[in-house]
Amino acid sequence: MEQTLVILKPSTVMRGLMGEVISRFEKKGLIIAGMKMIQLNDEILAEHYSHLVSKPFFPMLKRSMMESPVVVMCVRGVEAVSVVRGMTGATNSRKAEPGTIRGDFSMSGQQNIVHASDSVENAEIELNRFFKKEEIFEYGADNYKYLYAEDEF
Repeated sequence: MEQTLVILKPSTVMRGLMGEVISRFEKKGLIIAGMKMIQLNDEILAEHYSHLVSKPFFPMLKRSMMESPVVVMCVRGVEAVSVVRGMTGATNSRKAEPGTIRGDFSMSGQQNIVHASDSVENAEIELNRFFKKEEIFEYGADNYKYLYAEDEF
């Protein structure tokens, strides 16, 4: 089973959309293997967005990600990275399809509700950044037979 990182951004927390977004992942059949609320700081944001630090919009991005606590989640399932990315929709929410999380709940490229890992490799790096090994749990395998065909898991 793949695992991926999802961050419910301040735009989700402050608008009271946490439950709706989490519910979408659960209804899809993904397992929430770890979840906690944290306050992001300069150090972790510089590391997490290291590829954007030199961009002119980075200070604004950093401020917006520190406006409130965020919820970080480890989400597990078959092809979890691509499934979650598909569910979240285009980064610029104005271009996100209706039915996606961003398409239904956002109008912004930055205040776009969620972060989702973009590859299996980055998911592992990002999960290690936000979670200790003992904060990610193995459970739910009994339910796989109701979510997948036998040869899928």
